[in-house]
Amino acid sequence: MISFPLAKGVVKMPDYNRLELMVCVGSRMLEDHSTVEVGTGVPMAATMLAQKLYAPSIIAIFEAGGVAPIMPGLPISVGDSRTFHKALMASTMNDVMETCQRGMVDYTFLGGAQIDMYGNLNSTIIGDNYQEPQVRFPGSGGANDLGSLCWKTIVITPMDKRRFVEKVNFITTPGYLSGKGAREKAGLPEGTGPYKVVTNLAVLGYDEQTCRMRIESLHPNVSLEEVKENCGFELLEAPEIRMTPPPTNEELRVLREEVDPEGYIIGRQ
Repeated sequence: MISFPLAKGVVKMPDYNRLELMVCVGSRMLEDHSTVEVGTGVPMAATMLAQKLYAPSIIAIFEAGGVAPIMPGLPISVGDSRTFHKALMASTMNDVMETCQRGMVDYTFLGGAQIDMYGNLNSTIIGDNYQEPQVRFPGSGGANDLGSLCWKTIVITPMDKRRFVEKVNFITTPGYLSGKGAREKAGLPEGTGPYKVVTNLAVLGYDEQTCRMRIESLHPNVSLEEVKENCGFELLEAPEIRMTPPPTNEELRVLREEVDPEGYIIGRQ
């Protein structure tokens, strides 16, 4: 992960929107030569930006089978032909999931309709009745497998009380389940699980002792109180809460001109 020092003094910041900030922050978390299972939307933009600026040898893997492509433009889905452009492999979904099962994927980017304090994700239903929910979402796709088997799960999602809830209505993708040791007790590989949550307000991580979500970094012009007010459960605090470095001019230039010039992702408000 790209390391930034504590902010000192007044920092002149370029103009950007919060989606651009989220993409830039997500891109900085990926090391060169690491492997990452990439989902649709913001994760694709973040991975492309990382590939162009920070991690030229990153191995991006897509659920439909593309492995390590050099993406000529922003794909619109995991099966887009651009996810196979100049790739090392044009494989299959079975091969990709087997690669995760063998412990060969460092990161996965995921999202969902709800997330709780232990990083459990819900992308299935809203409501208490599975047969007759208030809202039904598309469901897991490969998200259960990826969150279960990849070493580090990065979630990118806007932050509000409807999404950050004390208990998800349905566990589509396991986080730390009910706390420390629960993943392993359920039979999931030891050492895997939630890593970071990138939101429009802050970067969140997890306390090592309790596996509960905690505030690690505040975005520019965002207060600790604002983050807590937009969460439906009590957030822990890291021993040292940093300020998230804003997007640099170079990050914004590459993001706007090379990654998403049509504004498919960063143009949404």
